[in-house]
Amino acid sequence: MATLLHKSKIMKVAGLSLVVLLAACSSDQRYKRQVSGDESYLETAGLKNLAIPAGMVLPLQNGEYDIPTPKRTEPVGLALDIRPPTQALNLLSGSRSENNADNSRLLLPNSPENTTLYEQVSSILKEKGIAIVKSDAGQKELHTDWITWLRADENVPFQTRQRLVIAQSGNVISLTVTNEGLRQGETEMTDPAEVKRYNILMLNELVDGLNRMRNLSENTASSNIQGIIDVQSGSDNAGLPVIIVRAPFDVVWDRLPIALESVGMKMGDRTRSKGSIEVTYKGMSSANWSALGVDRPTVEEADYKLQVGDLNNRSSLQFISDKGKPLTQSQNDQMVAALKAAFSKPVK
Repeated sequence: MATLLHKSKIMKVAGLSLVVLLAACSSDQRYKRQVSGDESYLETAGLKNLAIPAGMVLPLQNGEYDIPTPKRTEPVGLALDIRPPTQALNLLSGSRSENNADNSRLLLPNSPENTTLYEQVSSILKEKGIAIVKSDAGQKELHTDWITWLRADENVPFQTRQRLVIAQSGNVISLTVTNEGLRQGETEMTDPAEVKRYNILMLNELVDGLNRMRNLSENTASSNIQGIIDVQSGSDNAGLPVIIVRAPFDVVWDRLPIALESVGMKMGDRTRSKGSIEVTYKGMSSANWSALGVDRPTVEEADYKLQVGDLNNRSSLQFISDKGKPLTQSQNDQMVAALKAAFSKPVK
């Protein structure tokens, strides 16, 4: 009994020691950014110039694989920060980024969804609880208050103040993040690597917010696929008449069976990968056309191939006869009116 009690006390002491050790490790995060293990690399001999034998001709020099000579003041050993550099996220369509020691910049195409970038960024900052101490809608400029960055690889979190500027140049809209203050605790920081790290982190927060905002908008649009879809007359690259449906290909493809049936067309074989549908136009009674609210088209009752084109946020429809001829402009306009009425009715 005494022996068992002694062993129990030993196990309790050992367990308590382990808890203390883990607690100590969890409070000091330096190990996450330090070299661990063998540091014999510090004894590595310096690089020497290549000794070229007389008469030997070397290939042209390519600096792509040059190894830079470190400065004597750069940290080594445990003082060396081994964390990889933070990368800017290019999540938005057509975006690219530029980063240097002074600022980080997101470049976007001058498209309709980017023309309200200032308002979108302001909304994201508010959503994330980032206080704005100065804003200028005319200059499209925002200055943040101190932001605390809680990271698992820092014992004491960094804080930053940043200036955000949105500008347009030609077909490009830019969002630039510039540091206006960096500190860790009470210590002011000026390390260019840290300035760049937190500029990119701020830019990534904004990119993530913009990406989620636009995904939500697309999902909302997709959730309304049962609603009214506008239909217009248009032409293809050869100038031949086509029907333009203002909805993405996937939405139009799913809605077409009911829409075609409602204008007197029976579907046959269809191939989604080719956007091809075989249809037979049987027409409808005058009463049915009146109920739809359009005049009876003069399109001949026959077999047609319906070609569905993907135009990103729009789709094209072109009826081609079994003789390979598209509808005339007049017939195409009549089918525009018919399908406009068909797509205007929500699917039950």
